[in-house]
Amino acid sequence: MALATAEKSSSTKQADLKAEKPKLGSPQTILISLSIVLALILSIVIINIGGIKEGILLWLGLLLGFTLFHARFGFTSAFRRFMSVGNGEAIRAHMLMLAVASTLFAIIFATHTSFFGGHPEQNLHPIGVSLIVGSFMFGIGMQLGGGCASGTLYAVGGGRSEMFLTLLAFIVGSVFGAWHFDFWVNQMPSFKPFSLATSTGLGWFGGWIIQMVIFGVITWITLIVEKKRRSPKLGPLPSTNGWKRIFRGSWPLLVGAVALAVLNAATLVVKGSPWGITSGFALWGSKAANALGINVGQWGYWSGDRAASLHESVFAHSTSVMDFGIVIGALAASTLGGVFLMKKIPLRQAMAAIIGGLLMGYGARLAFGCNIGAYFSGIASFSLHGYVWMIMAMLGTFVALYLRPLFGMSVPKSSDKFC
Repeated sequence: MALATAEKSSSTKQADLKAEKPKLGSPQTILISLSIVLALILSIVIINIGGIKEGILLWLGLLLGFTLFHARFGFTSAFRRFMSVGNGEAIRAHMLMLAVASTLFAIIFATHTSFFGGHPEQNLHPIGVSLIVGSFMFGIGMQLGGGCASGTLYAVGGGRSEMFLTLLAFIVGSVFGAWHFDFWVNQMPSFKPFSLATSTGLGWFGGWIIQMVIFGVITWITLIVEKKRRSPKLGPLPSTNGWKRIFRGSWPLLVGAVALAVLNAATLVVKGSPWGITSGFALWGSKAANALGINVGQWGYWSGDRAASLHESVFAHSTSVMDFGIVIGALAASTLGGVFLMKKIPLRQAMAAIIGGLLMGYGARLAFGCNIGAYFSGIASFSLHGYVWMIMAMLGTFVALYLRPLFGMSVPKSSDKFC
């Protein structure tokens, strides 16, 4: 009798879990068609203006957007879950992503592999006041804005209404960050860039060993914290089964981690430098400011190699091209799953989106990038500044946990679904 009761209870729990699993909507045919048309038109325009290299980068961006949305691969939510409830599942996915990327990057750097000539460049940047302040600001901003740099782009493609405000504010904040760039970077104290491979004299293999040890330690720490805090697991996401899952529904988080690492490595050999996002925002905003009569060319940020970008088409700017691809790739992914839906934005949420976007835009310029350019590509490039960015963004996230309720935003006691 007890056994029958237990079996019934187990069956009931399984039925409840199935019932709780979110369902996919029907494919949104018109929007799917729109994403395909946009991808094709952009491909033609970009190849004509920027050449085949930029055309390839557009499609890498499309794949990145498609992957980010399907895996719901979060940086913002990963930090928030860990700092608020101790859930480290997404942080462990980050460590897998970084481990795979570091391995591929080490091979690429060691062999000087580049499809379009030249030596691939590392994302190496100084460690100083600008990095510390900028990454801390970014950590607060991404929790108020509802997404990081990559999260903002793929959420826009996925139809999250408030993220359009976040993106606009992100661009504005990037312009102010570019305006003040010279003060923070050149007049504030800093140490020279430090590579775990080349600066230590250990070479790429020695640096790779150090990286793997660090990733292993961080993974171990997340497991200890989870066990101590008895944190909840991630909830289910809308999905389907079999091969259809490639195009409709959520992917396993670890699959997304590996896919992003491989795509970043592909970006490195095509572009000649790792994946980045926010320099595109600074360019778009600065071009707009220039058109309004503001002489942005005299700013320190737009001196040297960056100066030419102000006078070229955005369709010849590699980072911008990939950003466009991410949005369209996410649009295709969301509409295939039937989950693209625009909603009315509450006033307090709109305010949070704007403030968060401004903080992220300004912070990303000071910190030499965002969760992608500084954290992901920085660490994958063996740069110590990427680890500093991670620590300071975590601290910013902790502070933001006390600010979110002021804007009607929850501090999670269970998992979030989006970045």
